[in-house]
Amino acid sequence: MNFLDGHLYPENQQPLIITAAPYAPGWIPSDFPEDIPVSMEEQIQKAVDCYEAGATVLHLHVREDDGKGSKRLSKFNELIAGVRERVPEMIIQVGGSISFAPEGPDGEAKWLSDDTRHMLAELTPRPDQVTVTVNTTQMNVTEHAGEDDFRGVSRGFPHLHKTYKDMIVPSNPSFVEEHIRRLSAAGIQSEFQVYNINSFETIERMIRRGIYKGPLVMNWVAISGGMDQANIFNLANMLRAVPDGAVVTVESSVLNVLPVNMIGIALGLHVRCGIEDVLWNQQRTGKMSSVEQIKQLVRIAGEFGRPIATAQQARDIMQIGVFYETAEETLQKNGFAPNRNGANQGFLRKPM
Repeated sequence: MNFLDGHLYPENQQPLIITAAPYAPGWIPSDFPEDIPVSMEEQIQKAVDCYEAGATVLHLHVREDDGKGSKRLSKFNELIAGVRERVPEMIIQVGGSISFAPEGPDGEAKWLSDDTRHMLAELTPRPDQVTVTVNTTQMNVTEHAGEDDFRGVSRGFPHLHKTYKDMIVPSNPSFVEEHIRRLSAAGIQSEFQVYNINSFETIERMIRRGIYKGPLVMNWVAISGGMDQANIFNLANMLRAVPDGAVVTVESSVLNVLPVNMIGIALGLHVRCGIEDVLWNQQRTGKMSSVEQIKQLVRIAGEFGRPIATAQQARDIMQIGVFYETAEETLQKNGFAPNRNGANQGFLRKPM
């Protein structure tokens, strides 16, 4: 991205899109019973509450009636339908893991099979986005956290701590390419989860080869443990390669969430918050609900002078429902340099 003179001025930035992640499949309801919704009505109401607080994108997972993360697509359909009815303007972004919540006698946390994840393209009602992870990697969500981040909650339990420490994101090329094909055919936007410069470069190559033909919408996932550490050097290194037409949301975990979001707000990027990412306030003196986190970001954005995106503005910025015909059009619309003649790889990142 080209950060020119005045890029820090709010009048030169897009309205801020806030993504809410309130369903928290990695926690159990007793970790934060005041804020983890369990019944279907509670889960629908949580979406309404987040929308009214200022979030226009809902990162969606689903729980069963017993509080466990659901693997059943029928439950996803039910929640999506309920959210569509109550807040039809809200962008629904289904988490591509479906749910890696602990289950079974040993509390193992694991991602589901490729065939099951592909079925997200068949959800009814159709979501606006499904998150797409790129390149298999370690997802050790405990690595940059401290003992205080997990004290008194389930991730501090020895058997659960171990399973989250050893968790892997399976995302090999044949899965990703087929998943993108199915989502695009269904009219669902691929919302790419970018861990570092390497996964971004894989996405660029897929665009150059015509595998993905749509707006480039991404989350930079800075949670360490196989993904980027939350620091300005890693973010800047990736952003230097990202074309100006891309939409980038910053995402982190534990107490890194708020400062990373403040960096994102200042730079003109977009932000994500919610108890899926962090339970505590910055002093760890108490837990902070998803709605409280959204309201905090709305207030901070106001201090920066940056307006919050309406639902329609968020849809326009992310170009929900837009797809392109060719690799060449996709490169041009997103601000990439064209492929060189006779090849599907570029020699310059930026257009001439």
